[in-house]
Amino acid sequence: MAAALMLKRRGIRARFIEWVKHCGFEPAAHHRLLIEKLEAVARGEIQRLAVFMPPGSAKSTYASVLFPPWLLQARRGWNVLAASHTTELAEKWGRRVRNLIADNSPTLDLALSADSTAAGRWALTSKSEYYAAGVGTGIAGFRANLGIIDDPIRSRQDADSDLIRDRVWDWYINDFRTRLVPGAAEILIQTRWHEDDLAGRALNHQKWDTVSLPAIAMANDPLGRKPGEPLWADDAYGYGAQLTDLSTSTPPRTWNALYQQDPTPDDGTFFKNEWLGEYTEPPPHLYMYGASDFAVTDGDGDFTEHGVFGVDHAGNVYALDWWRGQTTADVWIEKLCDSVVKHKPLCWFGESGPIRRSIEPFLMKRMQERGAYSRIEWLASIHDKPTRARSIQALASMGKLWLPKGAEWVPELRKQMVTFPAGRQDDGVDVLSLLGRGLEFMGNAAIPSEPEPGYSGPGAWLG
Repeated sequence: MAAALMLKRRGIRARFIEWVKHCGFEPAAHHRLLIEKLEAVARGEIQRLAVFMPPGSAKSTYASVLFPPWLLQARRGWNVLAASHTTELAEKWGRRVRNLIADNSPTLDLALSADSTAAGRWALTSKSEYYAAGVGTGIAGFRANLGIIDDPIRSRQDADSDLIRDRVWDWYINDFRTRLVPGAAEILIQTRWHEDDLAGRALNHQKWDTVSLPAIAMANDPLGRKPGEPLWADDAYGYGAQLTDLSTSTPPRTWNALYQQDPTPDDGTFFKNEWLGEYTEPPPHLYMYGASDFAVTDGDGDFTEHGVFGVDHAGNVYALDWWRGQTTADVWIEKLCDSVVKHKPLCWFGESGPIRRSIEPFLMKRMQERGAYSRIEWLASIHDKPTRARSIQALASMGKLWLPKGAEWVPELRKQMVTFPAGRQDDGVDVLSLLGRGLEFMGNAAIPSEPEPGYSGPGAWLG
């Protein structure tokens, strides 16, 4: 009897899947794939593992709860740093990990230190330590061999905020990663809210092994599922039926991001592809306007973008010319002046704030030197980006926004629009938002008072 128990315990300690079953779980196919990857992390074969699965798929149960106890018996002396979007949630995982170790001490050959009563930070007699932290909090006096970040984004509102995404990234770079020893392993577990979320930036920053499983299978599925097959067709649990129902009742952006791990649906949600008309030649006698989204960083971060537009008597807006670049203010000021000299807009719209205060004197001086005369209106930075874009969204939805057919800058602008507000780049959308708000600001004066002779609508210039 004792020999059989020892043999069983050896099997549990040697294979993560046996520990999972010992804890009362029967892994499905996607769990088995995750188990293989987590074992590779424990062996040192994978240094960075990104796990993207839909809500309810038990990814956190396997990676944040079951894996750390098994890892700590396999890698004695290792320290684990576990983080989530709040300290409360991180400590929830820490409490469950600690309790699993306490309840299975003989099986794992692990024991909690006598003073390890806190959920957020505790130690083992094997000298290992576990530390739970909220994303954004300071992590002092701790060094980890494994760092786990589980669910770093709290909500869509947070995901859509440039400020919060930047804060999460800064915390990851400057706090979380600096607490990892050389060669430490990292595991990032989340659903995808935004193309530019922590996962999006991390995958562009370094090489990661990735497990990305959509709720409903697409072509070339990692699990070999047929297109349309749900992730977990377990009749007892009912998850497959739930996914099928959710796929028809969930807003497209939410479904594509959270459930399909694709935060940029091709057909667009805020702006739809079918709204955007194309023209080969613009109609004559348009009222001309310009708008700019300014950035001050050279070669990194956001782009500066200038757009020139024509408006006809019916309120149709034609995007006529565009410039986009990551460069210094002196360069994009010259490009703005070029556009003013070429198109002679009635008004140019920009956003007020720190950038205006820093560049307006030089901009106005240079415009006068070059004879680039145009009225400049600085619009207040109000609300969030989707709210600021409502005016141009309304125009586009009514078929009144037209893009030039074949222009080299159109594909990037169109991509920004159909992925907004989940896309990584949205500076072009900011230009459009300023134009939409600017036309509202101008009121009736923004539109020619009567049609030109022979005008028959935008269809006359379609390609």
